Amino acid sequence: MSLRVPAPLLVLAAVVSVQFGGALAATLVPVVGVFGSVTLRLTIAAAVLLAIVRPRLKGRTTADWLVVIIFGAVLAMMNLFFYGSLARIPIGVVVTIEFIGPLVLATVLSHRRKDLLAVAGAGVGVVLISGIVSTPWAEVDLTGLGLALAAGASWAAYIVFSRRTGARFAQLDGLAIAMTIAAVLVAPVGILTGGSALWTPDALWRGAGIAVLSSVLPYSLELIALRRLAAHVFGILLSLEPAVAAVAGLVVLGQHLRAPQLLGMACVVAASGLVLGIRSALSTPEAMAETTNQ
Repeated sequence: MSLRVPAPLLVLAAVVSVQFGGALAATLVPVVGVFGSVTLRLTIAAAVLLAIVRPRLKGRTTADWLVVIIFGAVLAMMNLFFYGSLARIPIGVVVTIEFIGPLVLATVLSHRRKDLLAVAGAGVGVVLISGIVSTPWAEVDLTGLGLALAAGASWAAYIVFSRRTGARFAQLDGLAIAMTIAAVLVAPVGILTGGSALWTPDALWRGAGIAVLSSVLPYSLELIALRRLAAHVFGILLSLEPAVAAVAGLVVLGQHLRAPQLLGMACVVAASGLVLGIRSALSTPEAMAETTNQ
């Protein structure tokens, strides 16, 4: 069936899946906390990947394990920062600010001076969407904004170590191992803080839904799409994530963004489409597949 669906629609479906998975995560955080939510998301996703991929563990070098362990740690931090920010500020704001990480990374790697203008425009967009300009200082959630920026920095690190892991591990072996490592790192605190609420049917079905929507489904759709889609088109479509996140926040969570915030989001989407589109035109499809975060 996937062969009959246009590749851009598969990417858009992946983007929608990721962001609605994030919106679903925002409903789980109040129930089991940030660490508990990340524990469910990573544990279930890791179990699915291990069952499907069955990664090879023997014959790995010390350098291989060092890279994949760092990748797993980065994956854990990225999710913790992202979910922590979801608990404090709207998902549309979180994803828009988070996009600064891969945007800056792509600009540094491109060595194009024109991309600096795009980053500057995105910076203006982040200021607008953060609400700092239009909101009294005492009402600005600096912790939430800081967590979103940390998630963006972690996303940039995720891209770097995803590529390094991909160079050492075949197919999805590295991702499956890294996801398991991330789950092991987070689970002790998640189980301690989440308590019995972690094992309720409500929390488990939400965790399973997040794992499928944020990992299994989008990654599969993107891999299928990239076999038939130009990499620069993929990069441009990926830049729509902040806008889709705002829609998911409105539909699932009832979160409304003000006009200045929507203008800021438009700035970041435009800058991301320009920089990521050009950058991905110089990359392989496999490398671009590794730019997805959740």
